[in-house]
Parts: sequence; structure tokens; C-alpha cells
Amino acid sequence: MGNGGGLFWNEETQRWDDGTAAVAPATPPPPGRPGHAPVPSGGITDPDAPTSTAVPRPPGPPPDPAPYSTRPPAGPPSVPPAPPTLPVPPAPSAGPGGYGRRTVWTVLGASAAAGVAVALVLSLGLGGKENDGRQGVVTASGTPSSTEPSPTPPTSPEPSAGIPSLPAGYVAYDDPQGFRIALPDGWQRQRSTVSSQYGMDVVNYRDSTGHYRLQVFEVRESSPDASFDLFLSDAVPKPPGFQVLSRMNLDSGDFTGSRLEYLANSLRGEPEIGTWHVVDQRFQAADGKIYAIASYGPDVDGRSDEHTVLTTAVDWFCPPSTSCPS
Repeated sequence: MGNGGGLFWNEETQRWDDGTAAVAPATPPPPGRPGHAPVPSGGITDPDAPTSTAVPRPPGPPPDPAPYSTRPPAGPPSVPPAPPTLPVPPAPSAGPGGYGRRTVWTVLGASAAAGVAVALVLSLGLGGKENDGRQGVVTASGTPSSTEPSPTPPTSPEPSAGIPSLPAGYVAYDDPQGFRIALPDGWQRQRSTVSSQYGMDVVNYRDSTGHYRLQVFEVRESSPDASFDLFLSDAVPKPPGFQVLSRMNLDSGDFTGSRLEYLANSLRGEPEIGTWHVVDQRFQAADGKIYAIASYGPDVDGRSDEHTVLTTAVDWFCPPSTSCPS
């Protein structure tokens, strides 16, 4: 298919032609048809909190004051003479409740110690240090309540905006020629190839009936428009009943491509199904080369199915030895 070398893909003979010598026709395998378009649970744990809180042992009661001595001091009396000896005061009697002085001191001392311990625990927030915002708030039951926000549940990543989702009944397929493509499930089992005089082999996928086909090949011309200019010229024979329905330039931003839609009464090597409807798109892929993807089917059942097969294949096409979004 080229101006420089005179090679072009002959749709009538389904082979590469140079205008002078014939190339052995492609012999596709038996046809084959798919359907159209089918916090951790439990309480919050503070890593800095001690495993237990030691409460200071309450001090014992203060010692009883020593009784007054009745023994005179040793040695001669000093001048002036010592004051008269006072009698030992009697021990205080128990009060109405029956508690002596020692008992009263014990109760008071224990209460004071317990008060100190409770104040210490509350001031430290059960954490052994000042509250740093991660501690729980002490409730009446002694169980800390969380002040941390609930963790955000994980979310599924959004699909890539570069590639749409596969329609129902389609599969992504890695072809032995090295490219990736998407096609109706089952068509990959009816795959065949035709040797090419330029670039990779011509690859055909068919449904189980042989009435639908998807074709992929590499284009020799310098641009999609140049390739269609040659195809539509008088230098290339046309199949019987060839009729152009539309030709559209699809260049947009970084994308370069063109699409040709036409009818034919018959195609050599294909079953006789009446009028064929063909949508052929040629475009520059990520590796900088020009490729063609063409979708074939009977015109009698409408034309939307050929468009769907073609558009899905082009959207998912990734040329050989190229990294593309998955």
C-alpha cells in the first residue's frame, strides 16, 4: 500500500499488489460468530500508657507524743530550782463511736493519701504523662472514650480516563504479532494471518459464522489520509458494488486518523451474504506507525454493530513493543 514502492492492500483480491505481479492469495481458515456487542475492633490503645497505675502507699499515723517524764533530771538542781513535776495526763477516753486517738489519726491519714492518689490519677489522664490529645477522656466507668476521628474507609480507584470500559461480551487480547486489541469474546479462536510485504502480518478475527470480521494491518503510507487517497484512486481495483458512504478526518489534539465507510456486493474469499458493510479506520499509534483496523459485517442487519466492534478495537489497540495503559 504505498506510493513509494507501489505496494497496496487490494481489497478485491485480499492481498498485497504492486500493480504488475500477483501475490499468492490469502487463504483464511474456516469461519467462525460471537454475539454482537455482548479500626481494629476493641478499645483504642495508647502506646504511651503504662500497663498499670501505682497508687502511693498511705502513710502510717503519726507517733503518739511521749508522755511527760516524772523522773527528775540528773545532777544537782540548778538555780533557780526546777519547777514542780507535773503529773502524767490520763489517756483520752474513746468517744461515742468507740474510736481512740490512734484510730482517728489512722483514718485521717488514709483518707488524705487516697485523695492524693485520686488527684494524681486524674491529673495524668491514666497515661503517666500530660494528655497530648491522643488520650481518652475518663468517664464515670473508668473506660476511655475515643477522641480520634473514625478512619476513612478505602475507596476503589477510578478507572483510567484514557481507556473506556470494555462493553459486555468483549475481551482484551494480546495477539502473537505483539499488539493488544479488544474484540468480541470468541473471535480470537477464529484468528488467521496473511503474510505482508510491509510490516507485520495481516491479522483477521472472525465470528463463528464467518459473516463478521475484524482486520488489522500496518500501513506503508506516511499518513492515514495518504493511505485512503491511494486506496480510492484508480490504481487500486475495487470490489463489485463498491460504494463510499462517508470519509471522515478524525485528527484531534495528539490523535491523527481518518475513517472510510463503504459498501460492497461481495468480497473475494468471503461468504456470499449479500451487501457487505465495511468501516475502515487508519491512524497513527503510540509507536508512531500507521495502522489500519477494519470491521466487516452484513449490511442487512444494520450498521451500528460494525461501528461498535471497530471503535472498541481502536480504543484498546496498543502496538507491539509499546507500554500502554492497562
